[in-house]
Amino acid sequence: MKNYNKCKVADEARIELHDKLALTGAEVSINTLLAGTSVPFVHSHKQNEEIYAIVGGEGKAVMDGQSVELKAGDWLRISPSAKRQFFASDEKSLSYICIQVKENSLENYTMTDAVV
Repeated sequence: MKNYNKCKVADEARIELHDKLALTGAEVSINTLLAGTSVPFVHSHKQNEEIYAIVGGEGKAVMDGQSVELKAGDWLRISPSAKRQFFASDEKSLSYICIQVKENSLENYTMTDAVV
């Protein structure tokens, strides 16, 4: 029995890895907004916090009416209840990885969960 899953992803606007990797504790998506575009809706979550890794371009996130500028190398964590929307800048696309996990569910991390 294999203890891992591997997949290759195409160059698409949004790719969800939940089914591709048989994820059981997190949701991960790879996203690209073209220059001048945005996520077409404002949303929040019931239980999941989101962690965003900005991997290319620039843009902004608007959370509960507060705007935060984003560029490659930035990381952002958003609480479940915050209403959020993402926008690419007018000149550049915005590429990011979004990781969703249940808020307050982390019981251990690398140093306390690893078995050597």
